[in-house]
Amino acid sequence: MSEKKNTFEEIIRPILVLTVICIVVSGLLAGTHAITQPVIDANVKREADASRIALLPEADAFTQVEYADGTISEVWAADNGAGYVITGSAKGYGGDVPVMVGITAEGTISAIQVMDNDETPGVGKKVMEADFTGQFQGKTGSDGVDAITGATYSSNAVFEVVDAAMAAYQTVKGA
Repeated sequence: MSEKKNTFEEIIRPILVLTVICIVVSGLLAGTHAITQPVIDANVKREADASRIALLPEADAFTQVEYADGTISEVWAADNGAGYVITGSAKGYGGDVPVMVGITAEGTISAIQVMDNDETPGVGKKVMEADFTGQFQGKTGSDGVDAITGATYSSNAVFEVVDAAMAAYQTVKGA
């Protein structure tokens, strides 16, 4: 009889205690997640909208538009009709180069933002600088924009996304 009691005390009881602890902690984690997830989602949306409004300041809020293309990943329409913010990426020298393009209701580029990427510092990363991105303002594509010397792959990646964004704009503006 004492051998059965020993087995329970040494093996079964610790297993039961740990199981109960795991169930309680899992329940607490699930409850915490259920409470905090809506707040996290709202913060993510607010930050994303702020990034879009920085590119299209006349906009008030955005609604995502369905659009499928290999280069373009998201198309957002301004709720007040001010234009669109289109996000895409293309292959640069160090990997994908993500770009957000703000396009006015008239079909001109209000601004672009080249987001964080793995391009070469001091060369390919120059596509993120205002001297390069500012050239797109008021244009209807990448024509007339000077590439960065020594950063052909990076520049071409940005050109590809901007031109794909303009094509997406032409497709969705009347939809």
